[in-house]
Amino acid sequence: MFNVLIINYLRKNREIMENAEVKFPIAIKKAKELKIHGETRIDNYYWMKLSDEQKNAKELDAHTKEVVSYLEAENAYTKSKTTHLETFKDDLFKEMVGRIKQTDESVPYLKNNYYYLTKYEEGKEYPIYTRKKKSLSAESELLINVNELATDYEYYSAKGLSVSPNNEILAYGEDTVSRRIYKIVFKNLVTGEYLADVIENTTGGLVWANDNTTVFYTRKDEILRAYKIFKHILGTSSDQDVEVYHEKDETFSTYVYKTKSQKYIVIGSHATVSSEFRYLDADNPNMEFKLFQPRRRDHEYSISHYNGHWYILTNKDDAKNFKVMRVAEGDTSIENWMPFIDHDTKVFISGLEIFKDYLVIDERRDGITKVRIMPWDDIPNSYNIDFGEEVYMAHASTNPEYNTHIVRVFFSSMTTPSSTFDYNMKSKELVLMKRQEVLGDFDPSNYQSERLMVKAKGGVMVPVSLVYKKGYKKDGKQPLLLYSYGSYGHSMDPYFSSVRLSLLNRGFAYAIAHIRGGQEMGRAWYDDGKLFNKINTFTDFIDVGQYLVDHKYTSSDNLYAMGGSAGGLLIGAVMNMAPDLWKGMIAAVPFVDVVTTMLDETIPLTTGEFDEWGNPKDKAYYKYMMTYSPYDNVESKDYPSLLITTGYHDSQVQYWEPAKWIAKLREMKTDNNLLLLHTDMGAGHGGKSGRFESLRETALEYAFLLDLAGRAE
Repeated sequence: MFNVLIINYLRKNREIMENAEVKFPIAIKKAKELKIHGETRIDNYYWMKLSDEQKNAKELDAHTKEVVSYLEAENAYTKSKTTHLETFKDDLFKEMVGRIKQTDESVPYLKNNYYYLTKYEEGKEYPIYTRKKKSLSAESELLINVNELATDYEYYSAKGLSVSPNNEILAYGEDTVSRRIYKIVFKNLVTGEYLADVIENTTGGLVWANDNTTVFYTRKDEILRAYKIFKHILGTSSDQDVEVYHEKDETFSTYVYKTKSQKYIVIGSHATVSSEFRYLDADNPNMEFKLFQPRRRDHEYSISHYNGHWYILTNKDDAKNFKVMRVAEGDTSIENWMPFIDHDTKVFISGLEIFKDYLVIDERRDGITKVRIMPWDDIPNSYNIDFGEEVYMAHASTNPEYNTHIVRVFFSSMTTPSSTFDYNMKSKELVLMKRQEVLGDFDPSNYQSERLMVKAKGGVMVPVSLVYKKGYKKDGKQPLLLYSYGSYGHSMDPYFSSVRLSLLNRGFAYAIAHIRGGQEMGRAWYDDGKLFNKINTFTDFIDVGQYLVDHKYTSSDNLYAMGGSAGGLLIGAVMNMAPDLWKGMIAAVPFVDVVTTMLDETIPLTTGEFDEWGNPKDKAYYKYMMTYSPYDNVESKDYPSLLITTGYHDSQVQYWEPAKWIAKLREMKTDNNLLLLHTDMGAGHGGKSGRFESLRETALEYAFLLDLAGRAE
């Protein structure tokens, strides 16, 4: 309903859209004084902030109309400045879609006597979820066809599909707004009918108890923090659901899952530097949850169950890269934890996958992900799977079965499309089950990847993954796009992208800078890029860019940069710090108004991120954050060309951050370079739903870059 209102409102303002050449918008200034620590900041564009109530009201008030009008004026200006690229942009979109095998099917996996498959059909945007009983030759049973469910919505997401232990009831979450707030519904797979049970305002997933009647799920509060776990009994109203856990600490979020052994239901609570778990016998869902080990600041751990023991991945005793301990069922207090896999300063352990006869470890060595196989009866003779490439990403994939010698593994590299392998841990045979098929004339032998180590400030060596089409000349005249993220310990691994071929085939190189703030080189890499070390994230990126220029991979006249969300913060910061290094930049859904956002605890994610950025209510953090916050450091100087994208319904980074940022840049910058903002009025943080439509924004981004590089053809 709300989207229809906006469309009708905009139709009444046709004059904005009909101008052949639209002048860039000049946002009105309404001075807002923001006072803290004895200082006063003036924010002239604070007025652009709207509440959810204003955005979702049946009738748009004057303030909302003013904001929407400004966003549409920016959209109109962007359209005006890219009109000459319309045909090229459409061609790019068709080119990207043309590489996708439209009729496709996932590799089936076995769970509880059923093989589960995901299908895509020609011309369809969304997946079709199916299953087959006991044999792949059995008749296919439909779970849900998301294309049919999405018919009446501009945005649709189905998430968290979960089948009851008796295989008769399917539960899943659906989001039709793109705010990541899901309604859970239930479908009887025997009759095909939907149950009357509906649960609103959830994270989208749930966990079944072993009685096939009781489910546990997570609800969100008004600022979208996952904060409560409820128990629901099928056949009852959700109004009667029992609260079984309330995470009262606003810096934590909570979730619920079931152990692979199917024996326990586990409630987890997690903050940036601390975690805590509770568990319940899945056969007795009406019992009380037991505390596994109380939270303690700077202690992170996770738990897996196997054969009468809990296996604990923990950073206890300053094990920064984590180690594995175990404890018998019963008294799980930390005093009883026993060493199992020792801490290694050179190996970061990121996950465990437990099988009846084997333990599988996801780990990182020298920045490269590896999969380690450990037989329970021969732990000392563990080994890594050999994939035949030096630079890649790999990890254990979907492995719901417990009693098997086969581990399913995901693999990809900058030149090898996404691949699914089945590895026989007994025979050590690696079998390729499926490789992403790239339609057209793609041949991986036509592309070259490199791994560079760049010396950054402080003497640290920053890994860089690079790919280009063979024949790329390192003469300083070729275009190169440098991408990174650099926050939350999220690692940007060297992966394949068929979409990226549209750049590589037009002479671009593409590089990923594995900068501090990620976790590519272990936990210390993350610690060196957050809180009072955050500046390292930005200087690493700048040093990598300078290295690529100095070593003739490109030049400042041909170097481009891109990042999204916290990576958009990266783009904003380095643009302020080293504007002359870049020809053009793209900031997608950028987190750029750092100080104001982190001072506002009504905004989603804020309270849970104080251990990532710091709390500016503390003067020391305020001062430090003010040194790099992109919005607060816009100056009167030349900037590179910039494209900013956002979503009106973004729940992660609110639309007003990029809107305010571009308004201030327009006010302050001294150059005539392109400055564009594209706001998707019907989407959120992840952009449009659907496997094809989401590529339209990518086509805009690539058209912007290729046009700047003189290669829009």
